[in-house]
Amino acid sequence: MNAALIMKILALEFSSSQRAVAVAESENVLATVATDNLKNSPLTLIDEALQKARLDRATIEVIALGIGPGSYTGIRSAIATAQGWQLARNVKLLTTCSAKVLAAAAYANGQRGETHFIIDAQRNEYYHSTWNLTDQSQTETAPLRIIDMEAATKFESLGPDLPKVPNCQPLYPDAAILAQLVSNRTDFQPGETIEPIYLRPTEFVKAPSLRKM
Repeated sequence: MNAALIMKILALEFSSSQRAVAVAESENVLATVATDNLKNSPLTLIDEALQKARLDRATIEVIALGIGPGSYTGIRSAIATAQGWQLARNVKLLTTCSAKVLAAAAYANGQRGETHFIIDAQRNEYYHSTWNLTDQSQTETAPLRIIDMEAATKFESLGPDLPKVPNCQPLYPDAAILAQLVSNRTDFQPGETIEPIYLRPTEFVKAPSLRKM
């Protein structure tokens, strides 16, 4: 490995009900922490992971974020944590689609061939993507889209938090996998440019200007 690429990475994957943090030195994962207790703050999980890795906060050079799709609240909390950290410590930030993290986790678990991934989009809708997983490559063959429940139940799939989809086997985005995915990347982002992946169009009504009395 090129010594210039060795980075201490903090990975945050909060896109599902299983919040996960990993600490890595490039591809070498030093510690992981995961919980389904959503009352635990991001900083509590981060401190636990850093203690397990025997590293100080000041040593972290890169924060990797899974930006969904998935839990909008969880992803937003991870982004806000990273943005604050960048302001305080000038760390570098990298983002990855959580569906890509799922595909890499499935591959690491031995999954091969055409594989469907489904993630809850709320409102009885689901995010769906298809990947071809082989020993040589992992390729997205159908990009993320939103489908309804009827379509979701037709696939033998993998994904998190889907008790209403009987053919979906549980699989959660893994922060350790996320850290490994970004370990050789250098396309760093300013914190203010990072947004969750959200395929629905944003709909809002601008408030009218205040009337002068």
